[in-house]
Amino acid sequence: MGQFEDMGTFVRIIESGSISQAASDLGVVKSAISRRLVDLEVRLGVQLLNRTTRKSSLTEAGRQFYERSVRILADVAEINASTSNIKAALKGSFKISAPLSFGLMHMPKVISEFTTLHPDLIIHMDFNDRQVDLVEEGIDVAIRIAELKDSSLMALKLATIHNILCASPGYLEKMGIPEKPQDLKNHRILRYSNVSGNSWHFSGPDGRKHSISLPVKMSANNGDFLKSAAKDGHGIIHSPTFIVWQEIASGELVRIMNKYPNPALNAYAVYPQTRHLPQRVRLFIDFMKEKFGGEPYWDKNIGLS
Repeated sequence: MGQFEDMGTFVRIIESGSISQAASDLGVVKSAISRRLVDLEVRLGVQLLNRTTRKSSLTEAGRQFYERSVRILADVAEINASTSNIKAALKGSFKISAPLSFGLMHMPKVISEFTTLHPDLIIHMDFNDRQVDLVEEGIDVAIRIAELKDSSLMALKLATIHNILCASPGYLEKMGIPEKPQDLKNHRILRYSNVSGNSWHFSGPDGRKHSISLPVKMSANNGDFLKSAAKDGHGIIHSPTFIVWQEIASGELVRIMNKYPNPALNAYAVYPQTRHLPQRVRLFIDFMKEKFGGEPYWDKNIGLS
């Protein structure tokens, strides 16, 4: 029996919950499945399962082998289906990473609709503002909002991300409305701490670039927290519109310094570079482009132009 078949047997053991059930599912005797597992561990030189008289549990090596085997088996199934010109249902584990605020605000509906279309997918969401290692952590596709550096990853643009300055009406009534970058030195700044440096950047009405270092009243590594602080009148935030769009539309926050726009970023779908892009990744990226592409819904009717 080859390694591909051994992967399938191991995945069946884990997903069925026991060697006995895996044997029943595969229509073979229990001793044959046990022998395959032992042979696999010997060939790999690692223990995949901690086995006791009552239960078995994955070792760390076993967990990694299981996760990668699931992806490989799903990829092969998709390749076979596409080669045969058969539209196969998407199945198996699908791990997605997204920034915390963007993920919690804008991904639930996307994931819900996508899994309704493909109910056999097993979704694993990772919401985190740190830049995860897709290969090391087994991520199929990640959303990144940044200026991408050169890497071995593939990237497709999903949407333009605009950043604006805003504050509460009460704060602006008390502290005044800044008209140009230098005016910000007299204001309370609420800073997102997951970016390097302590400067904000602007383009002036004449096209000149401006960069200004500002005193910080409060900092946090989460945009929702800073939005809440701004709504409570604690200062001015520099925020992507996908976080503050509803508050801008309702008037809870007011956009300021419209004549000095901030540099825009892009939201990308990134994925490991492989010869064959798995169908689940390709279809999910196309689905996100449909939902977020063009002018994103969060930028409509908030006066960006």
